[in-house]
Amino acid sequence: MLKIGVFGAGHLGKIHLRLLEASDRYELVGFYDSNKALGAQLEKEKGFCYFDSAAELLEKVEVIDIVTPTLSHAELATQALQAGKHLFIEKPITTTVAEAEALCALAVKNQRIGQVGHVERFNPAFIAAQPHIDAPMFIETHRLAEFNPRGTDVPVVLDLMIHDLDIILSVVKSPIKQVHASGVSVISETPDIANARVEFENGCVANLTASRISLKNMRKTRFFQKDAYISVDFLAKNVEIVKMKNPAIKPDEFALILENAEGQKKQIYFENPTIDSNNAIQEELESLADSIENTQPSKVPLEDGTKALKLAHQIIAAYA
Repeated sequence: MLKIGVFGAGHLGKIHLRLLEASDRYELVGFYDSNKALGAQLEKEKGFCYFDSAAELLEKVEVIDIVTPTLSHAELATQALQAGKHLFIEKPITTTVAEAEALCALAVKNQRIGQVGHVERFNPAFIAAQPHIDAPMFIETHRLAEFNPRGTDVPVVLDLMIHDLDIILSVVKSPIKQVHASGVSVISETPDIANARVEFENGCVANLTASRISLKNMRKTRFFQKDAYISVDFLAKNVEIVKMKNPAIKPDEFALILENAEGQKKQIYFENPTIDSNNAIQEELESLADSIENTQPSKVPLEDGTKALKLAHQIIAAYA
């Protein structure tokens, strides 16, 4: 078992602590949080071992899980990598792209494995849809959330949209050509609603909408590609696939066949892949353990987190 420590004991940090304590892949050594009163309270109530300093915890572990506010990511991750520790770091990877690039270089130099917490990569709906996604040419995403004061210190692009940016960059293997965006601040100092249009060199276009002041939650992405349409509901965890193929020689009477103006016919097929339920946070943490034990790159390496952050900043600059 890998000895692991956690930096940060806020809302998400507590979830990580609970999952790591129950994991058979890690030995949870303890946690550090700059709020000593919170640390002492959590140690008393839950029995997690609280360390007074980050340096003290680093001496006892092989892996560090950083679940602190983004502003402290770069400093803590640098500390961990310099101490020779493998790294899990929540999204966004850092505040600036320069900080993220420095972490990537340090991880390579010290031969440490890092993974960024883009948890939607481990959403069972996306996992089920992935084998069917092949060179999409238009992508549409909607990530809407009810208002929550937590997270309003950063633009909605870095809080919510960055999940979808990472998903898109993971399936579109092409450089970015152009970015257009708009953002509106409603109740925060930073934009609460944002829309972005990202054009890629290969002709693919992604249209993204994110809001944190919606009346209902929604996390849907639609992929359009040659002869197929794939809808992924990250919230409800289901997938709908519509495929168009040449009609059967003798289609049955219930077959749905479309014919265009040129007389070309396509038969419509509907698929609903089986979704294997999982705990996505647990899955991503255990995925890192696999990478460390097998000395393989992580499924969401630091470089991927850096690419998503870079695109997020391009979008923010486009509407600023």
